[in-house]
This record gives sequence, structure tokens and C-alpha cells, in this order.
Amino acid sequence: MSYIPNSARMLKNTVVLYVRMALMMCISLYTSRVVLQTLGVEDYGIYNVVGGVVIMFSFLNDGMTVSTLRFLTYELGKGNEQKLNNIFVTSLHIHLIISAVIVLLSETIGLWFMTTELVIPPERTTAAMWCYQLSIFTAVVSIMSYPYNAAIVAHEKMSAFAYISILDAMLKLLLVYLLLIFSMDRLILYAILFAAEKLLIRMVYNVYCTRNFNECRYRWVHNKQLFHQMFSFAGWSMWGNLSYVFSTQGMDMLLNVFFGPIANAARAIAMQVMGAASQFATNFQMAINPQITKAYASGLTEETHLLIFRSTRITFCLLLIICLPIMVESPLLLKLWLGETPEYAAGFVILLLIITLLEQTTNPLATAVMATGTIKKYELINGSLMIMVVPTAYLVLRLGGAPWTVFAVYLVITTIASLVRFLITASLIHLSIWSYLSKAMWRCLLALTLSCVAPLVMFLLTDSGIITGILIFAVTFIATCVVCYLVGLDVEERDMIRSRIFKRNSRYEI
Repeated sequence: MSYIPNSARMLKNTVVLYVRMALMMCISLYTSRVVLQTLGVEDYGIYNVVGGVVIMFSFLNDGMTVSTLRFLTYELGKGNEQKLNNIFVTSLHIHLIISAVIVLLSETIGLWFMTTELVIPPERTTAAMWCYQLSIFTAVVSIMSYPYNAAIVAHEKMSAFAYISILDAMLKLLLVYLLLIFSMDRLILYAILFAAEKLLIRMVYNVYCTRNFNECRYRWVHNKQLFHQMFSFAGWSMWGNLSYVFSTQGMDMLLNVFFGPIANAARAIAMQVMGAASQFATNFQMAINPQITKAYASGLTEETHLLIFRSTRITFCLLLIICLPIMVESPLLLKLWLGETPEYAAGFVILLLIITLLEQTTNPLATAVMATGTIKKYELINGSLMIMVVPTAYLVLRLGGAPWTVFAVYLVITTIASLVRFLITASLIHLSIWSYLSKAMWRCLLALTLSCVAPLVMFLLTDSGIITGILIFAVTFIATCVVCYLVGLDVEERDMIRSRIFKRNSRYEI
């Protein structure tokens, strides 16, 4: 059975994911504000930096997550249904092994680092230990959920993924309510409630996948060859994920050691904004990435290239529409959102959003590499570059650098890694450099240039103030939407959007 890319399904899945995202974002923004105000800046920073110690070991699992999704999606593209169950069960076994290793590392190396190196006020040591142990439990629960998540994405059942994610967001809202009404130590209570919520969501994924996908029904499988193939793929991917986790969480540790929990709170807020903004790209990529993998598996080289071009353009436009207005008025928006804004947060937000634009726009290239299965060279070079972020940032801070310089270092190295990513991908999938530049990046750069005109003019012609800031934000958002639609997208993509809008509106015609 040959796979045929389906633009209508891609658009439908994208719409479903965006409805899910809108609700989740509103809830996330509200809960982040309440949690920050309830815990306080110091406890909020402690929770994030302590949990970050466990997250540092997640690189062991991240590679396997990529491997599971790639193998499931590839076999669906090939139409090989018999092999799917073997892949799923084997991935469960490997995830279980990884969970055990992460627990071992967290209770030895991680525990030593938390108790001896992190800056935690003495009176909050007990609460921090509770958070740490519960973070380990939460990590294991999440790890064992990944094969089920991968099955849903591989089958492109985004409506189910959206519904479960909305349930996840609603439970987080309940978590915040319970946090307000109970009187025990709220940092410990927050860690307990968060762990319980993750366990419940993991059970929901399990039930849905078992009932709807035959390959998700567990049976004992011992396939050494498949185990080796998946683990070998995950091994090289693991190196790339190690570099990413080490660079991101390592920066958090550096901020804690040099500037204390307040800087961690500022980074956590900036990461919340970055996460919310990146969802605009992630949701679209979640809908189109399986099509890239399936098209490649079916030998459709030209269709694979076209899907990469489309994913690059739309990803950039979706992010630019959100990121540019936020960057322009980040201090005002943070003040309106949080009331009390942690020091350094606004600068962190701007730099992280620029990094997000760069990383997410080149993600379709990474998806194409994963589809080929030839990832050794890609992961080795890309990972080796990214792992230099922490030592370079440490050197800058030792020389007297400000907190924001760690993100500036990350941005410079990410730019170099993105260029390398493109060159390697082009050689693997026979992608013309000129085609990629002319059909994808040229529109992105033109849209970025034209979108900056409106906020620049507004800054030159207006004075500062809350009303003016809101007006500049609105004008920047509208102008960026118009520019991205007219310049960032091609004719076919504009037609797809118009047809979808008119199809929706036609339901209400008499």
C-alpha cells in the first residue's frame, strides 16, 4: 500500500490541534500566574530548578521517543501492519529499562548534585526534597506514556490527542484550585498534585490506545533484531537529545549557581512564554510530520521536498505572528499577566523567542533526517555543537557576563547548528539548496523584514504608556498576519485557508 499525502487531513488535524491549543494556552497562562503568586517567586524557582535535575537525565528517554514515533510512522507509511505490534511492545520494554536507569541516576548523581551544588534556602530543604522525589515519579510516569502518545500521532488521530490534552489542562486548573484551598506547605502540595495529575493522564492514554489501535495491545515479544534496530537509532538520537537537555537545563543550573532562585523563576516564566508560543508551530508540525515520514517511506521524493517547504514556511509564519508582537511589548505583557514580574524575565523572553523561531523553522529538516533512518552524522555533529552551550556560557559568566548572556550564547550556537542541519539534510534526501532557499527561506526572510516595519513606525511616532503599548501590540499582530498571508504563504496555501474558512461559513448559510 502506497501512502498518499493528504492536505485536507493535514489542515483538519491542524485546526483540531489549534482549538486544543487555544484552550490549553488560556488555562496555562492563568495557572502559571496563580502558581507563581501562591508559591512565591523563591519557591517557584526552587520547584523548577529541582525538577530540572531530573529532566537532565531525560535525554536517555528522548532518543527512544523519537525512535518509537519514527518506526511506527514509517511502518504505517509502508503499510506493514504485522510489524507494528512488535515495534510498540519493544518500545514499551525499552522505555521500562530507561525508566529504571533514570531512577538510578536520579537517586545517586542527581541527589548528590541537588544537595551539594544547588542554592536552596536551608528552611526549604525538606520541601525541595519532596519536590525532587515526586519529580522522579512524574518522570517515570511520563516516560511510560510516550509509546502511547507516539501511536496516536503516527495514526494522525489528532482529535483524540487534542481531547486528552484538554483534559490535561482542565485537571491542571483543578490542581490550582486545590492548591488554594488547602493549608499545608504549598510547594509540597503542588508537587503531589502535579504527580497525581500526570498519573491519571497516563492511564487515559493507555485506555484509549488499547481500545483503538490493535498494535497497542500488550503481548510478550522478544525480537532481538528489532530491539537492536530501535535502540541503535535511539542511541544516536540520544546524543542529540543529551546535548539539548544538557544545554537547556545546564543553563538553568548556571543561573542558579551564579544568580540564585530568582533568576530561575525568571527563566521559568520565559520558558512558559516560549512554550506557549512554540505550540503554534508544534501543533502544525504534529499534523504534517507523519506525512513527511510516510511520503519518504513510500519513495515519494518530490512530495517529501514539497512537504518540507510547506512546513518551513507555515511554521515560520505561525511563530512570527505570535512572537514578534510579544517581543515588541514583552515588559508590558509580563506586567499585565503576572503583576509582579521576576527580574530579568523580559530580556529572557525576547531571546528565547528568537531561538524558538530559528529552531522550529528548521525542525522539518530534522523530521526528514529521522525518516531516512541515517542519523549518525546528523546527531553527532549537531549534538557536539549544542553541548558546547554550557561550557561557553559558564566561561562568559565567569568573566562577568549578565544573566541574559547565557541565552545569547545559546542563540549563536543554535544559528551555527541550524546551518549544519540544513547542509546534512540536503545531502541525505537529495534536496536542492537553491530550491530550499527560493521556495522556503526567501518567503520567511521577506515576511520578517516587512513585518518589522509597522512596530518600528509606531515606536518612532508614539510615546510610551500602557494604552500605547497595547495599541503597538495590536498593530504589530495585525500587520504580521497580513504580511504572512500575502508574502509568507504560496498560492496553494492561501487557497487552502480560504476554502477552509468558506467551508466553515457555509454551514451557517440559509
